[in-house]
Amino acid sequence: MGIWVSFFAVIALVLIPSVGAQGAGQYIFGIFIPYVAVLIFVIGFIYRVVQWGKTPVPFKIPTTGGQMKSLPWIKWNPLDNPATTGGVVGRMALEVLAFRSLFRNTRVELRDGPRVSYGSNKWLWVAALAFHYAFLVVFLRHFRLFMEPVPGFVGLLESVDGFMEVGLPRLMISGVVLLLAALYLFLRRVAVPQLRYISFAADYFPLFLIIALAGSGLLMRYFIRVDITSVKELITGLVSLRPTIPEGIGVIFFVHLFLLSVLIAYFPFSKLMHAGGVFMSPTRNMANDNRQNRHINPWNYPVKVHTYAEYEDEFREKMKEVGLPVEKE
Repeated sequence: MGIWVSFFAVIALVLIPSVGAQGAGQYIFGIFIPYVAVLIFVIGFIYRVVQWGKTPVPFKIPTTGGQMKSLPWIKWNPLDNPATTGGVVGRMALEVLAFRSLFRNTRVELRDGPRVSYGSNKWLWVAALAFHYAFLVVFLRHFRLFMEPVPGFVGLLESVDGFMEVGLPRLMISGVVLLLAALYLFLRRVAVPQLRYISFAADYFPLFLIIALAGSGLLMRYFIRVDITSVKELITGLVSLRPTIPEGIGVIFFVHLFLLSVLIAYFPFSKLMHAGGVFMSPTRNMANDNRQNRHINPWNYPVKVHTYAEYEDEFREKMKEVGLPVEKE
């Protein structure tokens, strides 16, 4: 059920600007909605991070995958079980840049017998890595639209991204990889029964939204051409807070911009927020130095207790009446 709700929701999001971005409606979809989306993103992102930061973590609870530092003659794993700040930084860097925990992920299957079988699950790691880095490259390439002069790294990135020199305009590998990786993550969620069983609309919606966003971008670049000069004028006006709607921008661009605005506004309240949450996770950002230091809960406060001796003093006669043993006669 969740898959169809998400699918038709994204179809509706595509149709809304297709119908509404006409005449005066272009000001709504080209100026008002993007500003509102960015405002929601900033406020929502800060709110989520502050809420996570305020959550008390009284104990050391890092998730580890290697030998803890202990005796000198026991080999210690400084990245999978860091005991220093440097180790935590290295572990976080591998997690953020290379998805190390996902690389170590395995799949579990029941086979003939039945018996439990464990196997490698590297395809998920490859798809996730390709998806995130392709998204990053596409994002950086868009700097050309709102920065003047265009930074040198953008031109270099475009040269590497389009090194195959296929088609005119050149085929950018990142856009295709982004779309294919998103499709793989969606098909995997549908094809694997265990994943399909635990998937909800909140899992399908961002995938459909990103697929539609990438698809509309590819359509604009290779099939339904738009006036890139007018697009750059609009984007530059938005960034410089001097918005204007130039003539000659096609509806497909407003569809693309509206889908991007929805994604930006939806980001802080969705599972996509793991981009910021990974840095706030105590299972990742803590050093596992329990054997080196004693950690005392800083939120401990005096608690009135009722000891057994006090309990027996209060109920001794009644306990003796029903035959319960007592320490004092």
